[in-house]
Amino acid sequence: MIHFVGAGCGAADLITVRGQRLLREADVIIYAGSLVNPALLEEKKPDCAVYNSAEMTLEEVLAVMRGAEAEGRTTVRLHTGDPCLFGAIREQMDALDRDGIAYDYCPGVSSFCGAAAALKMEYTLPGVSQSVVITRMAGRTPVPERESVRAFAAHRATMVLFLSTGLLEKTREELLAGGYSSDTPAAIVYKATWPDEKTLYCTVGTLPQCAEENGVRKTALIIVGDAVAQSGYARSELYNPAFATEFRPAKE
Repeated sequence: MIHFVGAGCGAADLITVRGQRLLREADVIIYAGSLVNPALLEEKKPDCAVYNSAEMTLEEVLAVMRGAEAEGRTTVRLHTGDPCLFGAIREQMDALDRDGIAYDYCPGVSSFCGAAAALKMEYTLPGVSQSVVITRMAGRTPVPERESVRAFAAHRATMVLFLSTGLLEKTREELLAGGYSSDTPAAIVYKATWPDEKTLYCTVGTLPQCAEENGVRKTALIIVGDAVAQSGYARSELYNPAFATEFRPAKE
């Protein structure tokens, strides 16, 4: 059996209870060594075989999985955050499907959630923004034109940009061309929930300067939109005494 497990976004204790149990039971662990907290490997059994996928190709990862399966061993494929976002898991699952190898998927805490926690931020503020765009700049991996940062910027919703810290000059250009103003609030969160986490506030216009001045060049998320300011929002109707719900009548 292969278990795809989301390791969480940094802090070792942000893995789920289920993910921790699967790690403890695994005979083989293949982990994304460039991003997963190595402290999580302290959960493994003494005789567990460990592979760092940062040094491996897809074919090499699959070979380890197939070998473990042939020997009747259990494998945990440990991805950073929640692997449903930029995790490259579909190609692994499709290969396992072709081989008739069973697998399941244990979700994790994504770094966009960790970034919100670091900023003490709510992405969806009533009257400010009720949508979150999770995307990335086109780089070595292309992005469909209809999903460009410029296209999404027209909505002026809250935007979270993965894998874009090294492209901030171009990111700023795309955000401005799409519809955000230069003074739109923005934030950079470096290594959310890790011990060396860093949170930086700026504007769309000053994104590249802010990153450069603080030495942030990778492993960071960019958050853009009026919600970053955490102000000017309307009260939630859910807890408004004048608002009736299935569980509580309206109060005068």
